[in-house]
Amino acid sequence: MTSPADSRRPASFARFLAPVLLLAIMWAIQLADVVLPASFTGFGLRSWDLGSLGGIVLGPLLHANWPHLIANSVPLLVLGCLVAVEGAGRFWAVTAVAALVGGAGTWLLNLPGTLTVGASVLVFGYFGYVVLRVFAPGRIPHRIAYAAIALIVIVLYGATMLAGIFAAASGVSWQAHLFGAIGGGLAALAGGRGSRRSP
Repeated sequence: MTSPADSRRPASFARFLAPVLLLAIMWAIQLADVVLPASFTGFGLRSWDLGSLGGIVLGPLLHANWPHLIANSVPLLVLGCLVAVEGAGRFWAVTAVAALVGGAGTWLLNLPGTLTVGASVLVFGYFGYVVLRVFAPGRIPHRIAYAAIALIVIVLYGATMLAGIFAAASGVSWQAHLFGAIGGGLAALAGGRGSRRSP
């Protein structure tokens, strides 16, 4: 006989399919980029170019090479799953806000013509969301749990995130990192009030 808890378990795990699906899309695109003669990176976000605004959506899915994608994969999956704990709907909403705010900031503040690709804008967005989620309205037990998770995330990724903004290597867009984190933080503060969990 199946208990109600057993019937809810598949739905609970289903929410984690969202970050896995997003990462699988990135890997499929990178594989296609290697196999096909044309390169997809040109569809990224080119600063101050109105014709490349579609790169706000496409840029996070594209990567310059395999090491670039591999470097983003583990933190995207870990932090993305922490966002997806609140439901697939919340995950996609945070992803959209981080991409839009991160892309807009990058487009405006990068040197004109600079091409930006990579999922790090989302990685920093998820980090910003997880860290600032504790400040959003909610039940005390939930906020305590969010604070504990945020502390662990800061210990694991905080130094890397700060370096990605304030000590980014040449050719790495600190603008995407900074504004992605801002987007995630805004999503946390805006989405906490009256939020409902989705399966």
